[in-house]
Amino acid sequence: MLTNARSQLRILARDPILLALVGVIFVSILVFVVYPLAMVFIASFQERGVWTLDHYGLLAERKLYRNALANSLSVGALVGLFGVVIGYVAAFVLTRLDVPFKKLLHLITILPIISPPFVSAVSILFLFGFNGLITKQLMGLQDFSIYGFHGVVLSQVFTFAPIAYLSLRGVLASISPTLEDAALNIGASRWQTFWKVTFPLTLPGIASAFLIVFIESLADFGNPLVLAGAAFPMLAPQAYLEITGSFNLPRGAMLAVILIIPSITAFAIQRYWLSKRQYVTVTGKPTASTSKIVSDPVKWLLYAFVLLFALIVVAFYTVIVVGAITKVWGFDYTLTLAHFAYVFNVGFKTVTDTLIIALITTPISGLFGMLVAFLVVRRNFPGKSAMEFGSILSYAVPGTVVGIGYILAFNSYPLILTGTLTVLVLCFLFRYVPVGIQSGIAVLRQIDPSIEEAAQNLGASSLTTFRKVTLPLIAPAFFSGLVYAFVRAMTAISAAIFLVSANWNLMTVQILNQVGSGRLGVAAAYSILVILIVLVAIGVINAFVNRMTRHTNMVRF
Repeated sequence: MLTNARSQLRILARDPILLALVGVIFVSILVFVVYPLAMVFIASFQERGVWTLDHYGLLAERKLYRNALANSLSVGALVGLFGVVIGYVAAFVLTRLDVPFKKLLHLITILPIISPPFVSAVSILFLFGFNGLITKQLMGLQDFSIYGFHGVVLSQVFTFAPIAYLSLRGVLASISPTLEDAALNIGASRWQTFWKVTFPLTLPGIASAFLIVFIESLADFGNPLVLAGAAFPMLAPQAYLEITGSFNLPRGAMLAVILIIPSITAFAIQRYWLSKRQYVTVTGKPTASTSKIVSDPVKWLLYAFVLLFALIVVAFYTVIVVGAITKVWGFDYTLTLAHFAYVFNVGFKTVTDTLIIALITTPISGLFGMLVAFLVVRRNFPGKSAMEFGSILSYAVPGTVVGIGYILAFNSYPLILTGTLTVLVLCFLFRYVPVGIQSGIAVLRQIDPSIEEAAQNLGASSLTTFRKVTLPLIAPAFFSGLVYAFVRAMTAISAAIFLVSANWNLMTVQILNQVGSGRLGVAAAYSILVILIVLVAIGVINAFVNRMTRHTNMVRF
């Protein structure tokens, strides 16, 4: 092992560009990922500079904190269960069954992913709030309250079930129908074939999807802040309230550390499942993947279930559109553009701030992610595993923890960055680049390294090879990294809410402020604008990557 490390060091010494890149990336990860998280841990054990365990003692003494922990875990488990059920059925129907409107239903199902994470909470208030269309206008209920456990679960299931769907879609599509056909041919019933063949092959994917949704639920900030209410505390918003309401950073840091433990545990288990998963046991599967294990009545029943979820998605977004163009929801449904006028006249600086931050973050995040993926897969150097782990660490940690960490780390000497554009860009960059890194790693492992070796044999440097050969080859992963970085920069809230200032604000924070002030129409108008910007950006990024790929193919052939 020591000999191998020495040889890797000699390789680094012979390639100064590689040495510089590895050094810069390691320093960046240490400063902008490890250091803020370390500051959260340190702050949770201190009180005015004195080391103490008193903050953790409050977890046993105060029922509020115990309830916040129990509520977060119970909501996360239930949302994970419901999200996986919805995601599994939708993925099975849209990948394995012959049903109409597959593409349209797919697009509708994933729509919540590209919108602000608490749009569902705003829709639920429009429908089930004290002046809700269903609760008051249609049913005349006076004492019904959507706030609390059921409101948070409903909003999070709507928000995170599409993530489970995307995770399970690839799993179910990769299973060869010949395995099911073989079971049916030897006399197994449809149910036995599903339970003994299909389901076991998807079990690692189910576990992975559940853990992803569980982590997202724990980390969710916007939905609980809008719908949990004072009687139903949860960890992420409670940590925020300790800092902004009670001005108690150490106590907020303690709650953030408590929040880290189940999140990191679930993330580690999910990574283990991903590393061990094996879905396909037969090669050379046919191009058609229509399953025969579902009878016609069951097929249409499952299809109706997917249609129902799609209709709920459409209803939620329709309510947002209607709410944005009506004068006062629940009292005066006169059509008006006053809410959009407010956005463009009074709050337009927030729109421009968000766009500037997203436009700066997106290309840096995309290139940085592909560069780290290239180094991890294609180069040998000491600490490669540490680089990969450090690069994805920030993604495993709830955004609330990251936001608190950045306040503690960059609010004093030697790096005073709070309230600036730089701190927001750095936060988004290192929080959301792991998705691009993992996509790049997956694609690079499928590309023959001899293509890059040929370029280097012809005299190209490592940087030139990466720029002109590798990057065009991994265009799909590059596209995923760019889109994810832009979408998250436009829709993030949990970490960003700690870092915005009068100089640099975000649309998601503005939406949350409008909801808190009771101006749901303005919040809806902001939400629609965010969604439209994201959709346009995805189209532009897709066109850019396709053009880059076509140009590369023309040069190559």
